[in-house]
Amino acid sequence: MRTDKLLLTSFLALALVGCAKDVPQPSTPAQAVTQPNIVTVAAGAGQFNTLVAAVKAADLVDTLQSPGPFTVFAPTDEAFAKLPVGTVDSLLLPENKEKLTEILKYHVVAGEVLAADVVKLTSADTVEGQAVMITASDSGVRVNDANVIQTDVMASNGVIHVIDTVLIPSS
Repeated sequence: MRTDKLLLTSFLALALVGCAKDVPQPSTPAQAVTQPNIVTVAAGAGQFNTLVAAVKAADLVDTLQSPGPFTVFAPTDEAFAKLPVGTVDSLLLPENKEKLTEILKYHVVAGEVLAADVVKLTSADTVEGQAVMITASDSGVRVNDANVIQTDVMASNGVIHVIDTVLIPSS
């Protein structure tokens, strides 16, 4: 249950990364305390609708709203659209909740890993249990086969890095 909450919070945080530029930034310490969590940031971003729906279907919302901190590599709606036709609909079915949860947790790393730290890594252990490979070059940062398209979308319980491809753990 704790891992599910962690994954959900991280996923939502990633989803909110895209909207973070539209979210007013705190100007006082009191406002900083009320910074939205990963799920809230993702839900408000407008580009993580599929991710947020998946987090809800996997019952990971509470996890991703917990204190964390989490680092979420959040795939956009466009990233989910790259999957074979019917994949997302199938994963959202109750009978596929376990597989969906595995996939979502594979996008979450325990702890807050900012972009400046990510580029120094070659891999990161996910809450799903497997590591993702990280490659930094002059052309950008990749997590497995996904390009990181936006970094350091901050939330009260972690950080979201937006990616252009859904990460799938090995079986």
